[in-house]
Amino acid sequence: MRYTLRQLEYFIAAGECGSITVASERIAISQPSISTAISHLEKELGVQLFVRQHAHGLSLTPAGRKLVVAAKRVIKEAENLYDAASEATDQVRGQLCVGSMVTLAPMIMPELAHNFMSIYPMVQIRQFEANQEWLLDSLRRVEIDIAIAYDLQIPEGIEFSPLASLPPYVLVSANHPFAQKTEVSLQDLVDEPMVLLDLPFSREYFFSLFFKEALQPKIYSSSAHLEVVRTMVANGYGYTLANVRPRSDMALDGRKLVHIPLAGSHRPMIVGTATLANLNKSRLLQAFEQHCKTSISDSHIPGMLASILGH
Repeated sequence: MRYTLRQLEYFIAAGECGSITVASERIAISQPSISTAISHLEKELGVQLFVRQHAHGLSLTPAGRKLVVAAKRVIKEAENLYDAASEATDQVRGQLCVGSMVTLAPMIMPELAHNFMSIYPMVQIRQFEANQEWLLDSLRRVEIDIAIAYDLQIPEGIEFSPLASLPPYVLVSANHPFAQKTEVSLQDLVDEPMVLLDLPFSREYFFSLFFKEALQPKIYSSSAHLEVVRTMVANGYGYTLANVRPRSDMALDGRKLVHIPLAGSHRPMIVGTATLANLNKSRLLQAFEQHCKTSISDSHIPGMLASILGH
C-alpha cells in the first residue's frame, strides 16, 4: 500500500469542503500538503478525484465521490484498532471527533477538551464548531463521534442526553433605558429593535418565545455570529435574546453589556450530548460522555458564570 491514512484524511477534508483553502483551515494543515496528498492519491489510484474549477473550488468526480465513501470506511476501520487496543490494555486512547454548537464552543470546549486530555494523555480530540443543523447531519454521516448541542429538533436516530438548562435572558448596552431594570418582559421588548442571532433552529427558538404570547419581534438586524450580535448590542443598535453568556460582560470592542432576566415562564435551551442512537460506543466515547456529565451541570458550565444559570 503506497498511500497513507493521513493522505486519505486530507482527501476527505477537501472533498467535504469543496475547497483546499477551506479544508486547510478546517484541519489546520497547509494547502500545499493537501494538494500534494491529492496528487499522490490520483497518481497512485489511477483516477481523477476532483475537477478543479477556477474561482469555484473543487468538485468531486464520480470516482472521487465513491472513493470518499471508501476512504471514510478505511479511516473508521483504522480507528477501530485504537478501540481494540483500549479493550486489550484497559486504556482510554485514540482520536475523538467532537462537534460543538458554535455559540457554545468558545466557552465550553477549551476547558472541557483540555481537562479530558489531561486525564487521558493518549487521547487526541479533533474539534468542529458549527450550527445545530450541521452537527446533527454530521452525526448521521458519522463524520463526528459526539456533539455538544441543544435539544432543538433532535431527529429520530439521534440520542440526546441533557446536561444543563439555559434560560433565555435579555442583553442590552450599558446605556440602554432597560439597563437598570431588574427584569424585562417580551411585551416590553416588542417595539424595541432586535439584533437577532440568526442560526438554524436557534432563530426558530427565539421567535417561538414571542409567538407563544402572540407577539411579533421587531428585527433591526441579524447575524450568524454571536460576537457580532453582542458588539452591535453594546453599540446601541438594539437588544438581543440569548441563552449563553461568556464570563466577560464586555463586547469585543470593549463596550459593556448588561444582562437582564426575561420575565415570565419560558422554555429554556437544554445543552447536552448527542450521539447516534444504538451506537456500539467505544471505551473512549463512553469516557468522554462521562466526563461531560461530571463537567457540565446546572451549577457549573465551563466558560460561563454559575450565577447566570438561573435568575
